[in-house]
Amino acid sequence: MAVRDVTGLYAEFGTDRLPPGQHRTEEFPVFTKGDTPAVDRETLTLEITGAVATERTFDWETFRDLPTETQRQDVHCVTGWSSFDHEFTGVPVPTLADRIDIDPAATHVLFHAADGYTTDLPLADVLRQEVLLAFEHDGDPLEREHGGPLRVVTPHKYAYKGAKWLTGIEFRTEPVRGYWEKRGYSVSADPWAEDRYS
Repeated sequence: MAVRDVTGLYAEFGTDRLPPGQHRTEEFPVFTKGDTPAVDRETLTLEITGAVATERTFDWETFRDLPTETQRQDVHCVTGWSSFDHEFTGVPVPTLADRIDIDPAATHVLFHAADGYTTDLPLADVLRQEVLLAFEHDGDPLEREHGGPLRVVTPHKYAYKGAKWLTGIEFRTEPVRGYWEKRGYSVSADPWAEDRYS
């Protein structure tokens, strides 16, 4: 499968691939709000709710029938590390959106995770080709500690905007603060602006 390289997206936001205040690591550190939930592909469901014409639920088989692609992306953590050249395979959010009748009044998306985690992004930030619903990392099934079986990856934002153990996508007509945003983290989470905290 061909790999789409999106590591150059930084030019839209800043002058350097490594955002200011970040240090590069060759590792892929694990950061979560708590314990890793036990979620299996066989029982995973992805619920599409909110400002859509028809709410629907994808089981794993139905989700995997959607068109996928592999992208080379960078990961930037709000704690100060960046890790380059990860290859994620998944369903681009615009591909999913093409199969959902989103209400024209929708402006935001709230992602829901199996451990109760939530995070919000403007719809325009979600409907980017490089925002993936990822299920593979570097050619292997996404490891549970990194959000497997399914997570969001948002290479243009700090990684806390990429919910792990994804179970729901809620389209909304207004913003709402997610788990870390309620605790003082930035709503916009732009690494190149060092937009870490509210």
